[in-house]
Amino acid sequence: MKFSTTLALFSSLILTTLAPTISAHGFVHQVIIDGTSYIGNPPNAAQNTSPLRQVSDVGPVKGATNPNVNCGLDAQLASQVANANPGSIIQWDWRGGDLSHWPHNTGPMMTYMASCGSTTCDQFNSSNAKWFLIDRVGQSSDGSWAQANLMTGALASVQVPSNLAPGNYIMRHEIIALHLAVTLGGAEFYPGCAQLSIGGSQTGVPQPSDLVSLPGAYKDTDPGIFDPNVFDSGATYTFPGPPIASFISGASSSGNGTSSGSGPSSSGNSTSSNPGSSGGSSSGSGSGSGSCRLRRKSASSSSSTPNTTSSSSSSSSSSGYRKRALMFHRQTRNPRSLSRIMRDVFLGDQEQQRRGTGNQ
Repeated sequence: MKFSTTLALFSSLILTTLAPTISAHGFVHQVIIDGTSYIGNPPNAAQNTSPLRQVSDVGPVKGATNPNVNCGLDAQLASQVANANPGSIIQWDWRGGDLSHWPHNTGPMMTYMASCGSTTCDQFNSSNAKWFLIDRVGQSSDGSWAQANLMTGALASVQVPSNLAPGNYIMRHEIIALHLAVTLGGAEFYPGCAQLSIGGSQTGVPQPSDLVSLPGAYKDTDPGIFDPNVFDSGATYTFPGPPIASFISGASSSGNGTSSGSGPSSSGNSTSSNPGSSGGSSSGSGSGSGSCRLRRKSASSSSSTPNTTSSSSSSSSSSGYRKRALMFHRQTRNPRSLSRIMRDVFLGDQEQQRRGTGNQ
């Protein structure tokens, strides 16, 4: 009886400790291309067909020069290449590690693309890629970040450049969470990569001056990455990295922020409501500045799972996906340490029971 009580208390403690850790970070649950949904794979789970490159953990990439800033922690090639066209709307469904809504609300969202050349992107090593920026969003006129809309279930929407030349491309959507960026090295990078084949007959391509490497485009000391004033009212945010690629037509500013380089600014894409979600949408436009304080998520929002139209290529249901995600975290969050603790608890109770029997 005593062992059972101890085990129950210990299990409760572990679940209470791990739950906030799991939900405090996140990854791309699905990408929706012109209304067709492609479900991703939870970290370290068996891979199903998807154009989303799978990461090994829901935690952030730390350090602007970390090789994992490329496509995420230990990102693996995906088995599928999704079709899209110039002007296609691509929506990114970011979730917490337990598939709750995205947990952060402070920092920009950046979107890059890179050509895979003559290689299909399911075979392309993105560490060799040269990236060009197509979109970035910051703060709205009331000081809130476009990223904050993800906390209510909204999707991050990005439009493929309308004049982009056909070919094989990786699209990289990145959230830079700045809630810890008041300290050098505190910024959290969350990149996600989708493998695309762009059709059409347009001719737009980036210039050599538009291209950057990742890592290589950022430094930990960049104003938009180390930002002691990120919560100060009236502070102006400076986007890190390159400007919007020069060939992209109609680029205009979206959200409060300035560029660290010259050239066109962001294209104005931001967030949109997720079908079946209670979250609102926002254009992210405006020129004002302000502060953005961290907000606690409500219990109701953390359990909502939006309904989307799944493509026939997606072989896992949302419920199965949730189970695999939770199993992964239970199995990989310091399993050896937990096993040792459980062993010590068990042996300790056995020893106490033995001593108690011997004293009777």
